[in-house]
Amino acid sequence: MLQVVTHYPRLVADNVYFCGFASPKSYGARSYLIVDPAGNWMTDSPRFVPELERAIAGLGGLRWIFLTHRDDVADADAYARHFGAKRLIHEADLDAEPDAEVVLRGSAPSSPAPGFTIVPVPGHTRGHCVLLYKEKFLFSGDHLEGDEKTGRLDAFRDFCWYDWREQTRSMAKLLDYRFEWVLPGHGGALHLPPERMRSELAALVERMKTE
Repeated sequence: MLQVVTHYPRLVADNVYFCGFASPKSYGARSYLIVDPAGNWMTDSPRFVPELERAIAGLGGLRWIFLTHRDDVADADAYARHFGAKRLIHEADLDAEPDAEVVLRGSAPSSPAPGFTIVPVPGHTRGHCVLLYKEKFLFSGDHLEGDEKTGRLDAFRDFCWYDWREQTRSMAKLLDYRFEWVLPGHGGALHLPPERMRSELAALVERMKTE
């Protein structure tokens, strides 16, 4: 019998991987793995499948599972139990993962580990957050996405479940941060030089103000 090997997690760049195995529980959202010497991170959650579990174990397991918001938790509980990882989610979306070990509160950024910054960005949901890794990779959930063909950033006006004006203000907060990758749960990934990325982000904020 022919065995299909999917080769996930698949390298994106540096020590960041795309997990694959998207779950219908999270509307097919993408999940990523960050292999870090101080402990690996998963952003949002794919399906819990043996192939991916074994691959993650081979890369050092999981210490943290960062959940951007309520929509994309999928099988985070199964990964947390299996690896003894701690789940992080904002208090405003806590009812989607009520047993999470770390509850993020308020609107201020936080840095739970060196090189990692969590920024609350309410809008798509009230408790949406993004994760910035080493001022290079922004794991943006459903807050922000891009188009590699045009180099343009965008947001999902039709899928804003909480408040579009709040999402616009949250988007402007990201102008204070430097990054060159946008890795979303839904929509396209985008890689640009940091200066160009900031310019595209500023242009998006201005467009959002008129929508």
